[in-house]
Amino acid sequence: MRMNAPLKKAIQIACATSLAGAAVLVAARAMTLDDGTWLAMPMAGFPYVVAGTVVVLVVLLALRSWWGAAVAAVLVATELVWTVPRFVPDREDVSAGAPRLRVATSNAHVGAVDPEALVRFARAERLDVLAMEELTPQAIAALDKAGMAELMPHRELHPESDSSLYSRLPLTGGGLLRGRATVWPQTTAAVKVGGRTVRLVAVHTLYPLGDARRWARDMRELRAEAVDSGRDTVFLGDFNATLDHAPMRKLLSAGLTDSHAELGRGWAPTWPADASGVPALLQLDHVLHGRGLAAVSVSEHVLRGSDHKAVVAELGLVG
Repeated sequence: MRMNAPLKKAIQIACATSLAGAAVLVAARAMTLDDGTWLAMPMAGFPYVVAGTVVVLVVLLALRSWWGAAVAAVLVATELVWTVPRFVPDREDVSAGAPRLRVATSNAHVGAVDPEALVRFARAERLDVLAMEELTPQAIAALDKAGMAELMPHRELHPESDSSLYSRLPLTGGGLLRGRATVWPQTTAAVKVGGRTVRLVAVHTLYPLGDARRWARDMRELRAEAVDSGRDTVFLGDFNATLDHAPMRKLLSAGLTDSHAELGRGWAPTWPADASGVPALLQLDHVLHGRGLAAVSVSEHVLRGSDHKAVVAELGLVG
């Protein structure tokens, strides 16, 4: 059955409009125009733009709109060059006997996370280190009452700065990052793993919706810290950034690797994750590590009361 002309025209206009939007975002990504600008918001949804552009390409091919299909094909090719690598596992082999470190990050949702659920999660996942964002003094007390004090007795807690660390292993060199102009000071400490010192940075950046310029500055400060941190480093937390954001890509260029992408898990949304029924849409929570480590596994977990999925990564020492 042939499509009537008005309907075909309407579909072509809708496709052209979609392609125009995709072209703007592709250009913005290519030129890093989302770094500190309002474009950071639509850039968060770049994977959906990729999927939408593929659909538009198929529709235009079906309509035999060759010029439009050619434009869509160029956009799809560009988008896939950027996104496909994160779905291809690419990590250094970790020997069977290599020392391991199990880390996790969880956003406490301003203290609303269920303390008993969080302690059960930490115990079940056999965590060595847990980074927490948005802890409150009341939540800390509730966690200790639920058993966190016995399970992870070593801690560097800074609820006033929105990032904290719990650890099963002794922590050294703990405190807040100094000389870094992030909106919220980031918490740091170190643990010994296999005779090596692994430095930890619990991350919570400002969100771009609140102030894109300050969010981008937070990410730049983290990049500067990563440059100075060496191979045995783990940055983990709520970055309020996806792998498509220019500031995140610049941070990774400082010698860090995203554990999800390293294992070919290029799409693992972590927010929102509350009980509203809305599925997680954006991957804002990450475990990044230096070249002295490699990811062995990574997973996401829903915790009652938190609006972010927790991320667990098992890291092995290499090199």
